[in-house]
Amino acid sequence: GRRPMLPRHMQRLGRDWIAHLNSSQALAFSSPVSTCVRWAGHYPWASFPLPAPVDVSANWRLPLFFGPWRQFQNSNWQLDNFTQTPCFHLPNPSMRSEGEEPLTKKRRLSGQHGTPAPEEQPDFSDQKEALCASVTQNEKSDSNKKGTIKRHWEYFCQHSKTRKILENTETDQSNRECEAKFDFTVMSYNILSQNLLEDNSHLYKHCRQRLLIWTYRFPNILQEIKQLDADVLCLQEVQEDHYREEIKSSLEALGYHCEYKMRTGRKPDGCAICFKTSKFSLVSSNPVEFFRHDIPLLDRDNVGLVLLLQPKFQCKTNAAICIANTHLLYNPRRGDIKLTQLAMLLAEIASVAPQKDGVFCPIIICGDFNSVPGSPLYRFIKEGKLNYEGLAIGKVSGQEQFPRGQRILSIPIWPKKLGISQNCVYEIKQQQKEENTGEKVEKAKPDNTKEIVIAPEKLSSKLQHHFKLSSVYSHYFPETGMPEVTTCHSRSAVTVDYIFYSAANEDSAPPGTEDSLHGGLKLLGRLALLTEKELWTVNGLPNENNSSDHLPLLAEFRLVER
Repeated sequence: GRRPMLPRHMQRLGRDWIAHLNSSQALAFSSPVSTCVRWAGHYPWASFPLPAPVDVSANWRLPLFFGPWRQFQNSNWQLDNFTQTPCFHLPNPSMRSEGEEPLTKKRRLSGQHGTPAPEEQPDFSDQKEALCASVTQNEKSDSNKKGTIKRHWEYFCQHSKTRKILENTETDQSNRECEAKFDFTVMSYNILSQNLLEDNSHLYKHCRQRLLIWTYRFPNILQEIKQLDADVLCLQEVQEDHYREEIKSSLEALGYHCEYKMRTGRKPDGCAICFKTSKFSLVSSNPVEFFRHDIPLLDRDNVGLVLLLQPKFQCKTNAAICIANTHLLYNPRRGDIKLTQLAMLLAEIASVAPQKDGVFCPIIICGDFNSVPGSPLYRFIKEGKLNYEGLAIGKVSGQEQFPRGQRILSIPIWPKKLGISQNCVYEIKQQQKEENTGEKVEKAKPDNTKEIVIAPEKLSSKLQHHFKLSSVYSHYFPETGMPEVTTCHSRSAVTVDYIFYSAANEDSAPPGTEDSLHGGLKLLGRLALLTEKELWTVNGLPNENNSSDHLPLLAEFRLVER
């Protein structure tokens, strides 16, 4: 019935120190820890599993100083006062924590009396170097900037390792041989509208309040844009007043021309496409509104924007590039609206992208699609076809593992008066083509041919589009199989942001699309994404250095001539 003796280092503290222990502190030294330990008040999201209950009294040493916290901060205390079991993993000490918890470092038990093995206690600089090496691989770590994870550049072409974008004068470019290539970079970035942040504050309970203020966030976002230095920016959740007052002027000062489309409802944000005037000139700007007052299905105020850009200093041809940007509806239970919005965007692209010879110019589609990899909506974009017969509307985007929207998609999904066919093109243009074809048939038809009445076909449940699209990102890390993450907040960490592009015809193309593209785009490189675990080491998103709940996506392309 005797209580176990305190560890030897506790006995050295003396009776006076022990007398100050209250019941909760005494319990911390004698009671086993549950299998889920949290930093109370600082990291409500982070639970750290332990393989079995652990006796803290055998595994932890406390600092010798127990006075007021401010006095403790100012004292000359040593990091050796805190040690940690191999089972209990706190955020990496090189990261800046939201609550400024005391720094800790991991130790390994030597197997005798809980004594740490000295050679297995790396200092904090070693831990920081190890973390940066694992995340950035061959990139240099930025030791002066805490609370960040360095993202490395993944190369797919030897040329892109130099990252030399053609930025000389037009005279210099015209002197190049006709084999000269046009390389450029594209960024897709949901910058988190301040209005939406405040309306959905429950998603950001893990953040300190000062980090959520726009005056703190905007300089960080602008700094990210400066550092990544993309030739084309596709931005989502751009709040109209912020765009008008500071975003547009700030980007114009960096050499961008900006096009903007605000949402049509009460939400004061929208989509923007900005491009460097040194690289492109604007051919046309085409906003797309997904709201239709006469169609009950389309009662949401999401928008899209489609630009046709002319590359400068192009030697071989005058091929343009079509850039599209959108932010589809979030609601996981309204896959019918998502597919209709996507079809409207594709129809606009199909009307903008055709060149004089009838083929499509290279196409890039960026945005927040509020759909996960492998979902029916995602497969439709990549594969160019979708049979939605019997598909529940809650499964279209794949956002919910057990979707609540069990209603089956109607056939067809949208009414005929929308004016968009199942091939995702405007029906007026399709009718014109059919009429032209019909005139030729009538001229060739003999007078004695009898008219044949064909019964109307069964309504098709198959959607199609004529673009050969690939995704810049593969969505899983090949070494570990862990999923890539583009957004991370208190509720979820998933991929919903994408950059799709019309790949050059090096791989086998789907039937009927071999001759539908004018050349194509070759992916030279991309800025690597992160795992959910890596993001939570810096307290998820937003944090001190990343001021949106999304990561920016960045890719480098080369224009390939047909």
